[in-house]
Amino acid sequence: MMQTREEVLEYGLSFPDTYQEAPFHDDNWQLVRVKGSKKAFLWTYERDGYINLNVKVNPEWRDFWRNTYESVIPGWHQNKEHWNTIILDGTIPTEDIKRMIAESYDIVTYSPTKAIYEAVKKIPYGRVATYGMIAEMAGNKKMSRAVGNALHKNPDPDNIPCFRVVNSKGELSGEFAFGGKDAQAKLLRAEGIEVINGKVDLRKYAMIFECEN
Repeated sequence: MMQTREEVLEYGLSFPDTYQEAPFHDDNWQLVRVKGSKKAFLWTYERDGYINLNVKVNPEWRDFWRNTYESVIPGWHQNKEHWNTIILDGTIPTEDIKRMIAESYDIVTYSPTKAIYEAVKKIPYGRVATYGMIAEMAGNKKMSRAVGNALHKNPDPDNIPCFRVVNSKGELSGEFAFGGKDAQAKLLRAEGIEVINGKVDLRKYAMIFECEN
């Protein structure tokens, strides 16, 4: 059973690009932050004889955790809409404590651009997806414009196949993308996809996906 601050901090620091800090000149408050953004996803402190943790939480899970465990309460000294406090009194299984910490880390480090690139990686060889499909796969079907911006800044074309993304009509990108005129068409044709007058037949080549959001 996870009950000590040392165990909690060790777990928090096991996530990528994290560091520990005591920002209030009070050793009772030990935070774990994310490098770069410096955002804290795990607060630890002793209160009323128990180690307490403050973790960020998605609204759809906030009340679930509070209703499941009496020792999960609205965030103490923080925004109660977005933070929960976990009281380590021995009543919460270690796996659920870890899950809540991991969820907090995921919320703080979420990047729409990263989610877009991960969605593009899921387009199979010989298939295409629209900007809207990628936006929905990345978690927000309204961010098609963000998808376009991300694709034109693709940092790793060899592993993020942005050339497989077309608009809602199946039309390819302009000449400025993918290395110049006809570059996208050549890449698609190399995978067996027919390109006719700058368009792909979505009925034939669009990938099939089930959005989890």
